[in-house]
Amino acid sequence: MIEARDLVKRYGSFEAVRGVSFTVKEGQVVGLLGPNGAGKTTIMKILTCYHFPSSGTAQVNLLDVRHEPLEVKKAVGYLPENAPVYTDLKVLEYLRFVARIRGLSSADTRARIEWSMAQCGLEPVAYRSIGKLSKGYRQRVGLAQAILHDPSALILDEPTSGLDPGQIIEIRDLIRELGRQKTVILSTHILQEVESICNEVLILNNGLIVAQGTAGDLGRSIRNNVVFAVAVQGRPAEEVAEALKLSGLGRVSKPPFSLEGARVEFELVLDSAVSESAIFDWAVTRGLKILSMTNKGNGLEEVFLKLTRPGKEDA
Repeated sequence: MIEARDLVKRYGSFEAVRGVSFTVKEGQVVGLLGPNGAGKTTIMKILTCYHFPSSGTAQVNLLDVRHEPLEVKKAVGYLPENAPVYTDLKVLEYLRFVARIRGLSSADTRARIEWSMAQCGLEPVAYRSIGKLSKGYRQRVGLAQAILHDPSALILDEPTSGLDPGQIIEIRDLIRELGRQKTVILSTHILQEVESICNEVLILNNGLIVAQGTAGDLGRSIRNNVVFAVAVQGRPAEEVAEALKLSGLGRVSKPPFSLEGARVEFELVLDSAVSESAIFDWAVTRGLKILSMTNKGNGLEEVFLKLTRPGKEDA
């Protein structure tokens, strides 16, 4: 488990983190989101004992980062944004070096290296110098060192940076699998990655947590912004437009227009008291057949932009 309480970090007069509190339980993958400068990296550096907090507390598996930093580092696997690798070493040499400084026994070293290399797809480059690898392979080496000692907690900063689409899918699957037994904090700018991997989301802005919960919960929390793209059949666009004006469902953000004859499309911003099922009821009473209906205004991207736009940092 990872827990932060009233966490503050100051650099001189600048407060990078301003009283942050959260808990990540074992078996959870939590996404840490925020614009550049929001405090994400600072929080991860505190949790991995690269920095100490100015005030407040942080614990990993009940170990305090201020008073037990060496024990915390043993329990954590950390992948910084720039993978910490020695470019003059071969991949296998580097992982053996990491195993030694992690204190693994000789018997454990071989098994853990074989496992981490297999999980990260490094067998083809085991005897190549890290300096001659692509950025994607270097990133995979960095992830391999983070999981090598079988840590109980993982702190991953942009873990899929530089990977090709196939590699991204493989690493996402690995993180999802690791997250079933471990505590994982994942920082990324790829919102689809958070929706795909994470159980919960923390959104930071200007050193503060401005939202916390599942992607679905956060979407519902800004219910007034729910937008549906709807396609119906059975009436001309003009009649659909008039029916929408009288419906009381909400505001039409994209006026109805005809496509392929009787197919009519429009976008509707629902009023806060209206459920999406009301759109079906409205269509049935007017003899319209709904061909498609897509929720466009409840995604994580809309939530993120709403909560981190300028002027929202003290919300």
